Amino acid sequence: MRLLPGLMLLLPLASPFAQAELIDDINDRGELRIALEADMAPFSFKQDGRLTGFDVELAELLAQELEVHSSILVTDNADLLSGVESGKYDVAINHVALTQELQDRFDFSEPYSHLPAQTIARQEQPRSLNSLAIFQGQILGVAQGNGFVERGPLVTVAQKTPVTDEEVALVIPFQKGNPAFQASLDKALQRIKADGRLEALSQKWFGMSARQP
Repeated sequence: MRLLPGLMLLLPLASPFAQAELIDDINDRGELRIALEADMAPFSFKQDGRLTGFDVELAELLAQELEVHSSILVTDNADLLSGVESGKYDVAINHVALTQELQDRFDFSEPYSHLPAQTIARQEQPRSLNSLAIFQGQILGVAQGNGFVERGPLVTVAQKTPVTDEEVALVIPFQKGNPAFQASLDKALQRIKADGRLEALSQKWFGMSARQP
């Protein structure tokens, strides 16, 4: 079968490999669009009108490693992951726990931390990583990953003895089919881990070491 010259020129354009990778779009824009909820201290929250927290500083470090600006976009739970899925945001850095359900929808960075079950208490209560006795009668619920019993101005209190033996991996989700971006993101995370910056962030915001399996 003979193909017309014009048709032959069009064939490469129809190839799925002609689609730009996420890393190319990010480099062209010069920014990494990062979605987070900003309603959960110490992960991300507003203090004196300024956005701060572990997730916020991690997002800024990753953007620096990718050599682009960080564009942190505050959203809500309903829009967070659907916005990543649709391409509205490049990533979500929002203490997202790796689950089978999410694996069917997204690709992910390598884990940047592993957490046991967590106890959630109101933000105005004092926080101690040495004892949970001060929270007696004031604990609102137990959480794993994003399955919080109550949302709002809460803090996470690490327990010496987890409620269960299970741990959840915290990861960064993005659109499927972007292996080059995945490789770049993982390398950026590895550099942040290797030089101690991730550990410093964990100590700053949680008063404890970033857990690894």
